[in-house]
This record gives sequence, C-alpha cells and structure tokens, in this order.
Amino acid sequence: MANIEQFRLPDIGEGLTEGEILRWLVAPGDTVKLNQPVVEVETAKAAVELPSPYAGTVVELVHAEGDVVEVGSPIIRVQTAGEPAPASNGAGAAEKIEVLVGLGPKQAATVRRARRSAVQELPTPAPEAGATVKPVRHGGLEVARAVSERLQDASAVKVLAKPPVRKLARDLGLDLASVAATGPGGVVTRSDVERAANATPAPEAGEETRTPIRGVRKLTAEAMVESAFSAPHVTCFLDVDMTATMSLVKRLKALPDFADVRVSPLLIAAKACLAAITRLPEMNSSWDAERGEIVVKRYVNLGIAAATARGLLVPNVKGAQALSTRELAQALQALAQLARDGKTPPGDMQGGTFTISNIGVFGVDAGTPIIPPGEAAILALGAVRERPWVVDGQLEVRRVCTLSLSFDHRIVDGEQGSKFLRDIGDFLEDPALRMLAGA
Repeated sequence: MANIEQFRLPDIGEGLTEGEILRWLVAPGDTVKLNQPVVEVETAKAAVELPSPYAGTVVELVHAEGDVVEVGSPIIRVQTAGEPAPASNGAGAAEKIEVLVGLGPKQAATVRRARRSAVQELPTPAPEAGATVKPVRHGGLEVARAVSERLQDASAVKVLAKPPVRKLARDLGLDLASVAATGPGGVVTRSDVERAANATPAPEAGEETRTPIRGVRKLTAEAMVESAFSAPHVTCFLDVDMTATMSLVKRLKALPDFADVRVSPLLIAAKACLAAITRLPEMNSSWDAERGEIVVKRYVNLGIAAATARGLLVPNVKGAQALSTRELAQALQALAQLARDGKTPPGDMQGGTFTISNIGVFGVDAGTPIIPPGEAAILALGAVRERPWVVDGQLEVRRVCTLSLSFDHRIVDGEQGSKFLRDIGDFLEDPALRMLAGA
C-alpha cells in the first residue's frame, strides 16, 4: 500500500525558527530520489538546498515560493511504495531525517504572500485514493498531527477580500476576520479596513514600497540592536600613511605564488590586526555576563563584513592566526565568493572573535562600526586617498587611510584601545618590515 510521507522544514542552523521558500526544484508528479535536492530555502543565515529524505513521487508542495515557513512545518508530501527506501550509503531514511531535522513542528501559522485572485481561500490537501498517511515521528511529534491541523484549517471561516485590501490590513496590523464587511456578498473593502483601524486614508498604490523584514536583514537588525544597547561602544580614529602598504600590495600581486589569489589592502590590514592581537589579546575576547567573566580567546576567527544582495553578512576565517599570508588571502577570497553567490554556510558566520569592515570600497573615509555580538572590537578600514603628508619635515603627497576602531568599554579601556589602533597603524606604515620580523 502507498504511503504519504511528509518532509518538514529542518533547523539548518543553530536555533533558527523560520525560513523562506526561495525556489522549488521539483513539481507535483515528479519522481524524486533519496537525498535529491527538492527546494532552496533562505534562512536568516544562509540560502541552502534541502535534500529529500524520501524516494517516491511528489504529491504536493505544501507551500508556495515566497512563503515564510516555521521550522518543523511540513513543506512537501511524497508518496512512497511501502516503507521508505534505504539510503544509498546503507543508512535508513529515518537516519537521514535525524540529521536534517532540529526541532519538532511549531503550532504557529506561516506567513503567506497574497495570491493574485480576487478572493483567497485556504487549500484543502487530500491524499490520493488508496493512500494512507503514515505517522512519522520527528522530535517526539507525529507528522499526521500536522496533516490533521491543515485539514482543520481548511474548514475555517474564509474572509473575502481582494489582495490589495489584504495587504493594507497586514500593513495596519489588522486581522481581517475582525473587520465588519460592507461590500457586496460580504467582501471586506478598503474603507472597511481603514474604518476599523481608525486611520487616515492609506497612500495610493505606488506611493510607498514595503519590504518584509526577514532573512539576513532581520538577523542583522536584531544583532545590531543587541550589540548597540548591551555593549558600551567607544570609537577612536587614526589617519595612517598607507604608501608602503600599497607598494607591498603591488609587489605581492606580481609574485607567482599570489597569481591566483586576490591581494588588496584588506589582506595587509588583516595581517596587521592579527599581529596586534598577539600583543593585546583582550581585543580578541568576549563578555560572559552569566558567569561574570571576560573570555580571552587564544584563536582568532577573523570576521570580514560583506555587503551582498541578501544584506550584510559577516563570515569568518577560522584559526586565522595560524595562516600564512597566501593562505589568508585564499581564505578571504573564498569567503567573499561564497558571500556574493549567496552560498555562505551557517557555520562560517558563527564563532567570530574579531571583525574588519572594509568601508573604503564604498568610497567612505571613516565611521563608527557596531561591534558584532560576542566580540570585543571591530576595525573599519577607510578609503585610501592621496593626501598631503609631512615626511621628515617635508610636505609630500602620500596614500592615506583613516582607521576607525570600535571596542567594548567593559572589556577594553581607552589606553588599550588606543595602543591597539596605533599598533595596527605602525604595521601598515611599514608592513614589509613587520612581516619579515614575524610581527
């Protein structure tokens, strides 16, 4: 007898609660193999393709592209023949699920984008004739319960309203079921929503653009608010003569060993920060409020703030202190490429200990960067510009850059922060000598 199996959205990071369906890779009626990618999902940390834990025929895509789905909620139904097929490596399908699924289903409604029809109704999924819904346990709960809940939801009272009216209600925070309908046939109109909200008439279509706050943007906002209001920030600035650094960048680019990697001032600045951390390890630490301790890390997971189409990402190079200059260049290039492609793994954005933000690529000279949560400091590297500079009593045109260092004043005092920034500046003013000396 055929079985209807349901694959629920797993927690593909640490503590994620939801994900957005970006793209379905299969359609109803398609035959899928075990571990075949079936959907691309964007979470607050990454965009990933999820493999099917079942082999069989796709019966239903439970959610549409653009839906935001709670972790643990069913996303696809697959009809299998008898028991789930064994994995190709000898492991059972249940074993695969155990790896993928983090949390059991949550009893919260998913957020769905408005359909293009005038009247929206909840779908009523029905198993194929002769098929049975087989309970599959995930985190101690049964998928059959989720199916039952969807069937119950389908019998709920349907509110009649056109998509623009539904959008207006969402923007105003109104539940359409609570709005008195005055339109023909019980349809909720725009005036009904405005009257219920006791609001002034909303702007006409096209006068405003609203973007849902979710994914990377949501995570970044939450992290920045947490950091800004929990860690007392102090920012200091230093203008640095980068002429020698720019000369070293040019020389490194000409070396055969660096022919296949990107060499930039960011690479030399990263080496400068790593060297400065060895002399002031407090800059590579965190504040443990629960235990009342300052945790100094003997390893450096160097974060690089990257602006991408999905928003701000801060992946980090694990164990950066142990890498050679070439190895560090390769690691930075790999992080940047993954970030641009939207393929940064969640693990690459966890566990950072010190961060650099290269704001100079945007033509900006200086700023007050916000420290990533769990770190003690962040360095912003400004644009390198030609400026008048005094050298040995003579005025010359030099390549100058402004460094901006923000640090947690609970961990680092003004003297330590100033010494750390000055140490980075000294390195950048004569990087070849510092690197030869093993600084």
